[in-house]
Amino acid sequence: MFWLNFVILSYMKTVIKNISQLVQCDDQNLKFRAGNDMNCLNTIDNAYIEIENGKISNFGNMDQWSGITDWNSTTIIDANEGLVLPTFCDSHTHLVFAESRESEFNDRINGLSYQEIAQNGGGILNSAKKIHQIDEEILYERSLKRLNKLIKLGTGAIEIKSGYGLSVESELKILRVIKKLKETTPICIKSTFLGAHAFPEKYKKNKKEYIELIIDKMLPEIASNDLADYIDIFCEEGYFTNEDTIRILQAGKKYNLQGKTHVNQFNSLGGVKSSIDNDSLSVDHLEIMKEDDFLAFKGSNTIATILPSCSFFLGIPYSPAKEFISRNIPINLASDYNPGSSPSGNMNLVASLGSIKLKMNARQVINATTLNGAYAMGLEKELGTISIGKIANLIITKPIPNYQYLHYSFGENLIDKVIIAGEEYK
Repeated sequence: MFWLNFVILSYMKTVIKNISQLVQCDDQNLKFRAGNDMNCLNTIDNAYIEIENGKISNFGNMDQWSGITDWNSTTIIDANEGLVLPTFCDSHTHLVFAESRESEFNDRINGLSYQEIAQNGGGILNSAKKIHQIDEEILYERSLKRLNKLIKLGTGAIEIKSGYGLSVESELKILRVIKKLKETTPICIKSTFLGAHAFPEKYKKNKKEYIELIIDKMLPEIASNDLADYIDIFCEEGYFTNEDTIRILQAGKKYNLQGKTHVNQFNSLGGVKSSIDNDSLSVDHLEIMKEDDFLAFKGSNTIATILPSCSFFLGIPYSPAKEFISRNIPINLASDYNPGSSPSGNMNLVASLGSIKLKMNARQVINATTLNGAYAMGLEKELGTISIGKIANLIITKPIPNYQYLHYSFGENLIDKVIIAGEEYK
């Protein structure tokens, strides 16, 4: 019976019709867009998409559509004159956490800085304490609820970092939860080991010993259980030095874990160049940039990941997105969803901040949240554009005037349906 069901499902087809505009079409197999190409956005008016076995098999203008030959194995989805575009690819989140930290939010309102809260035992160490205490199954259930909400908000691929464990047991707990989310949800998930997120209290006076714990104990366990796709480090004053960053990136390479680093959030310490020199796929945050940091990107395949909702929430400077674009450096936008500095994974808000605060036009924002976000997770061959053969993870909007309206009307829910692997997500 299982084999029979598989055969029947393999012939199922989905057609989305009456699309007012199909956005982000591509037949060039692009890796990413950068510089002036960020202004390229291919669209088709009055369009349709055909999907087979969860992947895009055809698309075009409705006048060219050949119609349906087998009604028994075809599902019709009427877009009702909404736009259709690829789902968001969110390449930087910390979605697996135990509890929210709204008390720290209140402390910030009363005048304490992010760094002062961390020095008082809040921040990352606060989340680490709660991860240690929570049951793994409850952690999974809470994380699954968050992820389901994000999918309904249009996220079709996501990277989730550890880093709220800071011990062998707790880091592995987070990574096992991420692995379970990969196995039990239909969207593409990438897992990143961020043991070098902060120094636990017991290692404050012996930081070298904690780095050795990461390299000698955590990494072998993670590799042997296939728990991570990438490795990450928070290179910042009071956290991990540039030298620490190089050492941990090189240790990760031995286990085939490519780098994705936190750099230049509050200070420029040389971490951008060190990350790029060690073949990191992305360098993330980049609120504070010096000339040498920009120059480090020349000739590399590293993408700059910008996190505007973190700047919005903390009231810190925004990354100079337009400067990256003018220098032909590829950028993407991600949510940095976490309980301390960006307690929202809503990529619709991130996209609007891209226009409102980073001064990116709508074409640049769409490229930065779809194709370039996919590249930042190594998923550009599977997601990020409307292309034949790619996974059919799509957003169908309510009827709206045009794609510029998506970022203009930042407080409005404009999503009618989310399609994951060719099926409406419920």
